[in-house]
Amino acid sequence: MELRQLEYFVAVAEEASFTKAAARLFVAQPGVSTQIRRLESELGQELLDRTGRTVKLTEAGTAVLARARDVLNGVAGIQLVIDEFTGLVRGRVTIGVVRACAGLDLPTLLADFHKEYPDVEVTLAEDNSDRLIENVQSGQLNAALVALTATTPPGVDLHVFVDEPLVIAVSPSDQLAGRSAVSIDVLRDRRLISLPRGTGMRACLDEACSVAGFDPYVAFEVSDPVVLAELAMRNLGPAVLPASLAAEYRGKLSALTVDPPGLHGRMALAWRAQGPSSPATRAFVAHARLALGPSVEDRGNATE
Repeated sequence: MELRQLEYFVAVAEEASFTKAAARLFVAQPGVSTQIRRLESELGQELLDRTGRTVKLTEAGTAVLARARDVLNGVAGIQLVIDEFTGLVRGRVTIGVVRACAGLDLPTLLADFHKEYPDVEVTLAEDNSDRLIENVQSGQLNAALVALTATTPPGVDLHVFVDEPLVIAVSPSDQLAGRSAVSIDVLRDRRLISLPRGTGMRACLDEACSVAGFDPYVAFEVSDPVVLAELAMRNLGPAVLPASLAAEYRGKLSALTVDPPGLHGRMALAWRAQGPSSPATRAFVAHARLALGPSVEDRGNATE
């Protein structure tokens, strides 16, 4: 039995998919399947039920999963002890990044980190904010750059580096154009343009509409805020955008602020609040926090 086989088995169990597990592990899918078959052969039991659309654990697989995690966590703990003892900063950090990450020069941040810590391998994973946060909470990601609502997710620490108002952007010919401020209720029964579910701005929109007693009717979903602005400019419906982005379309879009409590979009670096963390993870978090500048909270305290 090899550690690699246990690692592959845990990944497939957690992802319920050989394809997703292979992508997570950055290996070819046939290799994952082969190693798990060998593990099952050694144990004399099938661990995974492959007959359905998703992969499920067998009864034996459920029993083995907890032990496999214990073994892998134990090995990781040994490596942490050795790294702490020797003072080395090496290994790998896996960083998640939201698909639309405004206000951040990610290439420079990563390049500067690599220059300072050349022995640390950095892997990027792109996804929606809700899944990135879940993966940070579970330890699958060491840290992530995410978009947030006003609610702080549990189990993570945050360094919020962007906090700005969100506005309702419409074309100059829209019935709302020319108004400076509106309530969220003006979006009731309107065909809206929005980012997909799982993104920070979409969560802000959904929460505000829910408080007002209705579900937003999203007619167009796109993953790029710039495309949202372009579609709104062509009178395909109102879009919720960061105020700074809407300002770039002055004369082409009419930006309406939302009456109190308003809408706010936040960008943050998130990392696991509890549990073991490697020297490489701690180094990346420290480097990123310095590169991103003071948190929004610290800036506010400095002006008081």
